[in-house]
Amino acid sequence: MRYELAVFDLDGTILDTLADLSASLNHALTACGYPARTLDEARRFVGNGIHKLVERGVPAGTDAAGVEAVFAAFKAHYKDHSRDATRPYDGVPQMLQKLRADGVKLAVVSNKVDSAVGELCRSYYPGLFDAAVGEREGVRRKPAPDSVLQVLRELDVSADRAVYIGDSDVDVETGKNAGLPVISVTWGFRDEDFLRDHGAAAYAHSPDELYELLK
Repeated sequence: MRYELAVFDLDGTILDTLADLSASLNHALTACGYPARTLDEARRFVGNGIHKLVERGVPAGTDAAGVEAVFAAFKAHYKDHSRDATRPYDGVPQMLQKLRADGVKLAVVSNKVDSAVGELCRSYYPGLFDAAVGEREGVRRKPAPDSVLQVLRELDVSADRAVYIGDSDVDVETGKNAGLPVISVTWGFRDEDFLRDHGAAAYAHSPDELYELLK
C-alpha cells in the first residue's frame, strides 16, 4: 500500500450525520423561539463543530446569550438523538475493512466532541480504528493540525507515510496544515466544484475509487 496510515474525517466522510444534526439544530432553534432551517442550509453550516453550526443557524444579529441557549438545547437533544438517522455511507465499511486487511492503520479526527467521536466509531465501525480524536481540551480544532499530529504521535507514523481524507474545505486546510497529502471525497457535505474552489487537488467519487487511490 502507498500509505501506512489513513486519517479520516467523520461527518460527511465515513458517516452521514446530516439528518440528525439538522434535526437537533431545528429542535434547539424552535425551542428557543427561532425559525427552523432547511436541510440544505444545515449542510452549508456544518464543518467547524457544533458551536459554529449553532452560530450559523441562529438568525443574524442574535446576541451571545441567545446563541448559548440554542447551543445548550442542541447538545441536550443531540446527546439522545445522534444516531436516529445517522448511517455509514454505502461502501465505506467494506472499503475500511479492505484497508485494514491490507495492513493500513486507520484513524478518525473530528471537530465533534471527543466522547461522541469515540461512541460513533465504536457503534458503526467496531474494532476498525486504531485512534479517534475529537474536540477536547488542549487540542485545537480543525483546521489546526493538532488532532492529526496527535494521531501521528500516538500511532508512531511519520507524516510522509500518512494521508488525510475528508469532505470539506476545512479538511483540505487541515491536511495541508499537518503536512499530509489530502484526498477529498465528493459524497459528503460539499460538492466537487466547492472543494476545487477551496484548494482540493485529488478527489474520490466513491469508496472503491478512494481505495484504488490509496493503493
